[in-house]
Amino acid sequence: MSCAMESNEAVCGINGVGGDQEVNMVDGVKGGIGVIEVHEVHEVHEVNVVNVLDRADGTKELSEVNVINGVSGAGGTDGTNQVNGTNGINSCESPVHRKKIVVVGLGMVAISFIEKLTKLDARRQEYDIVVIGEEPHVAYNRVGLTSYFQHRRVEDLYLNPEEWYSGFADGSLRYHLNTRVTEIHPESKALTTSNGDTVSYDILVLATGSDAVLPQHTPGYDANGVFVYRTIADLENLISFAAKVKGSNGVVVGGGLLGLEAAKAMMDLEEFGSVKLIERNRWVLSRQLDSDAGTLVLEEIRALGLDVLLSKRVGRINTDGRNDVVGVTFEDGESMDCRCICFAEQIGIKPRDELARNAGIKCADRGGGIVVDQNLETSTPDIYAIGECASWQNQTFGLIAPGVEMADVLSFNLTQAKAHTPRRFKRPDLSTKLKLLGVDVASFGDFFADRDGPKGPPGRYRAHGIANPRANNATEGPPPLLVKALSYRDPFQAVYKKYLFTPDGKYLLGGMMIGDTKDYVKLVATVKNQKPLEVPPSQFILGAKGGEEDDGDDLDDDMQICSCHNVTKGDVVKKVKDSTCKSIGDVKSCTKAGTGCGGCMPLVQSIFNKEMKNMGQEVSNHLCPHFAYSRADLYNVISVKKLKAFMEVMDECGKDPEALGCEVCKPTVGSILASLFNKHILDKPLHGLQDTNDKFLANIQRNGTFSVIPRVAGGEITPDKLIAIGQVAKKYNLYCKITGGQRIDMFGAKKQDLIAIWTELVSAGLESGHAYAKALRTVKSCVGTTWCRFGIGDSVGMAIRLEERYKSIRSPHKIKGGVSGCVRECAEAQNKDFGLIATEKGFNIFVGGNGGAEPRHSELLAKDVPPDDVIPILDRYLMFYIRTADRLQRTARWIENLPNGIRYLREIILDDKLGICAELEKQMSELVGSFFCEWTEAINSPERRKLFQQFGNTDETIEDMDNVKERDQERPTYWVKDPAMKDFRGTKWSELTWQPIIRAEHFTDSPAGSSANIKRGDTQLAVFKIKGKWYATQQMCPHKRAFVLSDGLLGDDPEKDKLWVSCPHHKRNFELKGPAAGTCTNDDSLNIATFPVETRDDGWVYLKLPPVEELDGVLGTQKWKVRREEAVDPFAAVDRKLKGMKGRKVGGVDGGRHRAMVAAGGGGCGGGIDW
Repeated sequence: MSCAMESNEAVCGINGVGGDQEVNMVDGVKGGIGVIEVHEVHEVHEVNVVNVLDRADGTKELSEVNVINGVSGAGGTDGTNQVNGTNGINSCESPVHRKKIVVVGLGMVAISFIEKLTKLDARRQEYDIVVIGEEPHVAYNRVGLTSYFQHRRVEDLYLNPEEWYSGFADGSLRYHLNTRVTEIHPESKALTTSNGDTVSYDILVLATGSDAVLPQHTPGYDANGVFVYRTIADLENLISFAAKVKGSNGVVVGGGLLGLEAAKAMMDLEEFGSVKLIERNRWVLSRQLDSDAGTLVLEEIRALGLDVLLSKRVGRINTDGRNDVVGVTFEDGESMDCRCICFAEQIGIKPRDELARNAGIKCADRGGGIVVDQNLETSTPDIYAIGECASWQNQTFGLIAPGVEMADVLSFNLTQAKAHTPRRFKRPDLSTKLKLLGVDVASFGDFFADRDGPKGPPGRYRAHGIANPRANNATEGPPPLLVKALSYRDPFQAVYKKYLFTPDGKYLLGGMMIGDTKDYVKLVATVKNQKPLEVPPSQFILGAKGGEEDDGDDLDDDMQICSCHNVTKGDVVKKVKDSTCKSIGDVKSCTKAGTGCGGCMPLVQSIFNKEMKNMGQEVSNHLCPHFAYSRADLYNVISVKKLKAFMEVMDECGKDPEALGCEVCKPTVGSILASLFNKHILDKPLHGLQDTNDKFLANIQRNGTFSVIPRVAGGEITPDKLIAIGQVAKKYNLYCKITGGQRIDMFGAKKQDLIAIWTELVSAGLESGHAYAKALRTVKSCVGTTWCRFGIGDSVGMAIRLEERYKSIRSPHKIKGGVSGCVRECAEAQNKDFGLIATEKGFNIFVGGNGGAEPRHSELLAKDVPPDDVIPILDRYLMFYIRTADRLQRTARWIENLPNGIRYLREIILDDKLGICAELEKQMSELVGSFFCEWTEAINSPERRKLFQQFGNTDETIEDMDNVKERDQERPTYWVKDPAMKDFRGTKWSELTWQPIIRAEHFTDSPAGSSANIKRGDTQLAVFKIKGKWYATQQMCPHKRAFVLSDGLLGDDPEKDKLWVSCPHHKRNFELKGPAAGTCTNDDSLNIATFPVETRDDGWVYLKLPPVEELDGVLGTQKWKVRREEAVDPFAAVDRKLKGMKGRKVGGVDGGRHRAMVAAGGGGCGGGIDW
């Protein structure tokens, strides 16, 4: 084995010479002038690893580490230690110093963990994995063991072909078979194997599974002919022995899931004269089914030829002089002849915790198992346990699904928790669906709620205050029923169903099914979602409609369709939509759906067929070229999967996980993340996603300055706050204007002054007005009953309450509200996204109105709503809009696009047609509870304050545009009519030299990119860092001669190898790399200059630039800033006309006489002026 050499890394070569276990290691150390110095070390059973350390003076220091190692011969084997292409378990480390994860055990849970970890770690490449399996086989499907009796090919059970394990070219996965771990040494982080090898680890994952337990208290338990049913080796031993006792009776002890499987296997062997099943209970499958269902299954399997003995316990196994089984004697004294006994589940399974127990790792006293917390970590740091060997809250789980969920949680936390909230292992779903001896059997949810009492009522049921009917005082009579059961039995079709509901029939708790299990996946989803039922319980009993294919169309994407491997409908749909899977085989390979018990395959096949059918006919509402999702779909995925960073979203949902995104998807994802989790948008990794307004918590204006708008809830403001606003505006020379939303806008704030301005405003008790965000802007109000003699409702009080509730909440587009105190409608509530008009009985609620390019009058949602009910209705409405609207879609267009428009909205919001109102209210309450003033947080954070400076390399400032004094205030001059048409890209510079410009530490390694505006002489330059690469351009966008490019969003197209920056003003996109660098992709008339850029060991970013005078002559700020004399005054002609009209009579009426008529109420409108 050899490791590829890199510039500063050790070069390793390990050669097995004829099995003599000689190790040659060649260590390459890079000398100070680039010469490689070579040292050879020859040792036996030792590996000398020479570490190369960087000294402060730039020279290299060597240190040796000796690792005692078991090294195989050239053939790759050492006794029973089968090693795939490696020489010993502790073979040479990868050139990149990754952490080593050692997995003990190679079963279904272990391979699930490895698959998920390698997928999640593909980009970071933080880990090398070593897996040690005790069996001679790679991971196989234990759920499908019975099929082995038919095909006798172990390879058909493999979850991955053997080639998969050797397909990791970088050596990040190594596997070892026929190798048992004998000891764990936590203090040295090492293992000892049965071959004498010592294996080091950084992280240890125990997936040792469980053993079938033989009844050691039963005489004869160790006789020849006694078997268990757990592994391929068990099956092979059973097959071999059955041939020797052909024609005799075979017995299976245990009538559970595994017992029925074992009985079927022994029948399929066709070696036994008869096969008998012994069950100690009164029916089979007693852990999954009630007596009625178990009895029905019993009738079916007896009809297939299996003899079942109920209420029987084995008291003794009878043997002959050679200790061969000859029969059994039951505890009731009866006996039966037999030659072979298979113990399946009568005694149970025992978690394999002996390794951990001997190493001092805490294990459960009762029932065994390695004790783990919600992170799956044991009592010893860096050691985890998953699967059947793990004891979580004093429970172990013998099903595959909880183990796969554990693998999901642990792999996620090891790879994603640095940038994401860690996942926690929670109570798993123990629903089961199998085909046993040809009979379809399923149980789901809380399937024994009627026998044992419900484990916990659904959330909404709990919210109504009837969560614990048992709490009623005994004097009130017998407690009400906790559960109501609805049963159906068809003895002719061998169908049995029992579904358990809450007493009011609104919620499904669980159930069981025999024969007809078509609705299993949907029923599991219904229980998990805890949604109120839309149909009477009786309709559930009828099952799926005959003759119709269940294509899963009514399932949400987050609904689990394969419990064995935790695969959702969305997992399958995504793989089909992005063309990853073009056959059902591809689906099974990519998602693992259907590779466990196989019970989900009909539904998986139907979903696949439906999506393939729709592929070419579906109208695309994809967000952008990077995502094959609409904004609403993306919101749901991010919400369900709790994705909290853009690259997590790109990894999970993007067409190319390595893509950077663009000016469309970045702000959209940033808005969704804010709507869901409400973290500060100036912090990593959210800051790089924001459009310029959100990036600096202020609206950028055409001269590169910003506006400042404090919140004035409901338009109500105190004199002190008015004075504070006036003082700030005067101090910083800000242009002031009253907005249409009844607040004060201050314009002309320089980026570097924003912190100081807001420090003064916050000190005066003001807070961010979020005018820069796609969020609630204002709730406009009239004075209502506060002052108006016509008012019948307190419009100011309601408006302030609504604005205070919904302030800061991000949405697909801006939201405006209004509250009028009477039908005179002075607040113009009927052209707002939501508006209230007071009535004698409460408020009429209007929704879906807006002004803008396509004005729309709002529609009545609810009438005469009591004030107490206004907020719950608006909570539902706004949250439903946030969840389902498309990008930049106002509520007006959103309602128009809903099926049946406002009628459908009423059904959802008022009638709770989808059963989601409680969830919508809860989600809105959580968002409201997470409020913080973004500006208050910004001014109190040193890191956030650093973002507000004009230049990254100097404290100097430059005015980018002339100002004009008008009506006693200053404003920027008008834009020039034509863009800068110069060929900046084609400029021929006299010479270019490398010049240090800015410290590299100024830039972050944000996946969304980092940028800075640089001053060089009088020229402004934009420098960008993205994914470790650097780019530099002029700062001025030639379209409007605005110096803003460093504030633009970066976008890419990986397929075409394109990268661009989007101007924050009007989205002109300029290429940053390749032959087309500097061109504008959406305006051929424009281009910009670009410059080479690099970083050096001194910590500086260098740009290759012309002399300063030459640079300023082409790109200088003074050359291109918009001058007052260049601009065209749009009012020049109007002003000349108005000036000529000064002092003229109006309509031929004498001015004095006209004033008298007005004062007397005459003239104009006949009946007087309507004030």
